[in-house]
Amino acid sequence: MSARVPKPSPNGTTSDTGMQTTCRNSTLLIALVILLVMVDSGKAESPAHKTGESPRINGPSIYGARPNHPFLYRIPATGERPMQFFASGLPQGLKLDRATGIISGFVRTPGTTTVVVTVKNSIGRYERKFRIVIGDQLSLTPPMGWSSWYILQSEVSDRDIRAQADAMVSSGLINHGYTYINIDDGWSIKLAGAPEGTQPRDANGNLRCNERFPDMKALTGYLHKQGLKAGIYSSPGPLTCGMAAGSYEHELQDAEQFAAWGFDLLKYDQCSYQRKDNSLGEFQKPYRKMGTILAGLDRDIIFNLCQYGEAEVWKWGREAGGHFWRTSGDVGWGPKGIYSAWDNISRTFEQLDRDQWAGPGGWNDPDNLLIGYIAYVPSNARPPNVKIDRIMPAPLTPDEQYTYISLWSLLAAPLIIGSDLTKLDSFTLSLLANDEVIAIDQDSLGKQAARVFKSGGLSVWAKELEDGSKAVGLFNLGDSENEVTATWADLGISGKRAVRDLWRQEDLGLFEREFQARVAPHGVVLVRISAAGK
Repeated sequence: MSARVPKPSPNGTTSDTGMQTTCRNSTLLIALVILLVMVDSGKAESPAHKTGESPRINGPSIYGARPNHPFLYRIPATGERPMQFFASGLPQGLKLDRATGIISGFVRTPGTTTVVVTVKNSIGRYERKFRIVIGDQLSLTPPMGWSSWYILQSEVSDRDIRAQADAMVSSGLINHGYTYINIDDGWSIKLAGAPEGTQPRDANGNLRCNERFPDMKALTGYLHKQGLKAGIYSSPGPLTCGMAAGSYEHELQDAEQFAAWGFDLLKYDQCSYQRKDNSLGEFQKPYRKMGTILAGLDRDIIFNLCQYGEAEVWKWGREAGGHFWRTSGDVGWGPKGIYSAWDNISRTFEQLDRDQWAGPGGWNDPDNLLIGYIAYVPSNARPPNVKIDRIMPAPLTPDEQYTYISLWSLLAAPLIIGSDLTKLDSFTLSLLANDEVIAIDQDSLGKQAARVFKSGGLSVWAKELEDGSKAVGLFNLGDSENEVTATWADLGISGKRAVRDLWRQEDLGLFEREFQARVAPHGVVLVRISAAGK
């Protein structure tokens, strides 16, 4: 059974946020969470994870890889453990670990294969078709995973990465399709303030890791063994944002090093890169260079263009070899410091007319998901002088968090978590693990939503889905509750339609001509609208 989101408590906080730090008795904590939910809704909602669940396969229905490159995919499945996995029709060269659901190996021949994947446990079985596409296109659905920057900044370590990976597995998020564990800035040797003569590269010119990362190959191996992917960070300039050595004039050597270490994703942050002028070619140059190099490696590496939406990167990011590209500045930074997330989230609603540039193999990226516990950084702090003051919950109301994830899913944005996975409360976990919402983001048609209605702070966004249905978000950015209407005329449909609430995972009935809902301030009602009888 898919995870459902408990209703937030009436005081505007999440069900148990804050109680973790004051209540160490787990039994009391669970009781208080249940009480808060019951007070708010009149009944206890289904928790995020239950024992005794029937098996279910989640995540995308399609996956791309290049021929003769290492293949690694873990089938995301929920349900009571232990469970067994089966796959019929796997391409030659691939094997399935029946206990873990990890598919690995090498495929030599390009082509598309439809595999029937089955998962069984003591309660039942679940079967699903899954397409494996071997060719020249990666990232056929938006990447999902976690990144270190918003909780660890430049102090990230091997131990931190392993702890977050372990939490990805133990929390069950891996069973919903979250895959990438990304090391951001801070893994290499920092030059600012370093002793004179500090060498960021060895005698052969290879980048050296700092003392917090003793063995990168062992670290990626640790992640891969669990079915996770590993991401790393660099800059096309001589320095990263954190004042460590970038890849300038060492692009091929660094890319080959990342591949040899076993990395599966590269975030390329423009930082200190100096353009000769503001021509389009100068904006594109470093990304085209690295994109070409990555495409020629003997390992699949997803390429993240991090240059903050400059020069309308969504129009050329794919041509430069990118698989996702930032469309704006950091979602966490602003005049109020790292806690300006809502201001930036609401501005994302004005990133219009970019849907035509997104699709399988290339995605618009409005930045990470900052829900749960993140680092607090003073508003005047900027790299390299960023110091974490404390870790605390992101200052978003429950409705703002629903809006956040709903919009990102409608936009087919990468779902990269920026919070501390070792401090997940039940409300945050349920937000991240709602499979019906994730399915909107991971839909294999790969369409990004477009805004079809706007009136003041009210708007309706619609996304076409592979099965012919539509995901529709009714948003209210205002400060008071309001009624939002999605008309069939705006959606380009007609006749009776079935409407399902995706956050509550409830069928709302049949509607004709329009669907109307009361929407909380800064909130959303996210629905799937299908032909009647489907």
